[in-house]
Amino acid sequence: MALSPSGLVVKAQSVFLCLGIFYAIIIALMATPPVQRVVFYAHKFRWPLYPNFDLPEAYGLAPGKTLNLHLQTPDNITLGAWFIVSDSYHQAHRLSSALTPEALSLDVVSKAVRKYPTILFLHGTGGTRVNPSRLQFYKHATARLQANIFTIDYRGFGDSTGIPTEQGLETDAYTAWKWILEQGTKEEDVLVVGHSLGTNIATKLGKRLAHEGAKPRGIALLAPFSELGVLLETYKILRIPILQPIMGFPLGRKLVKALTLERYDTLSDIQALNVPVFLAHSTDDPEITHMHSRTLMDHLMIPYLPQVTQLPIGPGAPLTPAEFDTYKESLRKRKEARALLVQKAEVPNFGIVEEFETKNGKVVYVETMWGGHNVVGLQEGVQDEMAKLFRLAVPRWDTTVA
Repeated sequence: MALSPSGLVVKAQSVFLCLGIFYAIIIALMATPPVQRVVFYAHKFRWPLYPNFDLPEAYGLAPGKTLNLHLQTPDNITLGAWFIVSDSYHQAHRLSSALTPEALSLDVVSKAVRKYPTILFLHGTGGTRVNPSRLQFYKHATARLQANIFTIDYRGFGDSTGIPTEQGLETDAYTAWKWILEQGTKEEDVLVVGHSLGTNIATKLGKRLAHEGAKPRGIALLAPFSELGVLLETYKILRIPILQPIMGFPLGRKLVKALTLERYDTLSDIQALNVPVFLAHSTDDPEITHMHSRTLMDHLMIPYLPQVTQLPIGPGAPLTPAEFDTYKESLRKRKEARALLVQKAEVPNFGIVEEFETKNGKVVYVETMWGGHNVVGLQEGVQDEMAKLFRLAVPRWDTTVA
């Protein structure tokens, strides 16, 4: 029997009411610290399932190339970690050893860090250090960039103990940095690379090192975000922008900010870096829009551009024609100064590369047409720009004759 128009209206109202209640329950659950932590860090979601960190060969890494180890943080958290020697060092070590490859030891690690630069890799949310895309990065970086890789699972991730927190992850990264130095390498031979969530951790680490007067080779940020509050406005869970319905209202944004456990404000920390900075983002990133990288780059430019005249603040604030003309003129001067400061190259079928000089070295931004969120750092074009900025894999691209 067909429903009458009034019956259809009542049924539709009931459906929307149920959906509204269901949505409210989801938001209420996400506001509780335990649920919010699991959703944000996704540290409980592991792929592949039941990873065997003692057996890196099971994930395609060469025998004798990777050392599985554990670090102890100052607050007594145990961190699982891998050290992977550069492919060049591994091949030389393999050829000089017996027929059966020897297991990697701390003695070999100490020799490797003195001969080749080391990348401290800080991964993003979800999974562990054996995630497929992360494994691909290790293989690419140890071969194409001729660098060692040291990667950790933050507290609560993988075989690490503890519960992830913003301050805790910063401590984990600093512990990893200190461990690399203890193996005998120099500060300038360590490149800090972060991906996604790891870009904020890398920036925090860089800021801390700058305050200590330490200078790594540089900081590389792959698919970074400017600040968590802005990211949440468009962030998707299972490709669903679950917070978008309430982020469209000022009260909703205030509520989300008040209920968010962590801040993760990369924008506030990035100007403190005292080393060259590399940013890479793809325009087809479905999780973090590339405008976050542009925001970070623009923020790094602020000290080198003329200021923009501020307009009167407040509703109904008076604005004279002269004030508006002054404002437009300051915008014009800033645009001209930016054009002189930034060198830009368009690379066919790849994307664009922008760079400018600072008192701490170059800032380079690579915006690719491809790569999504997880594989932007796997593109050879991106890695070539990293190699150029950070003097990696010099024998591969230095054409000078010895």
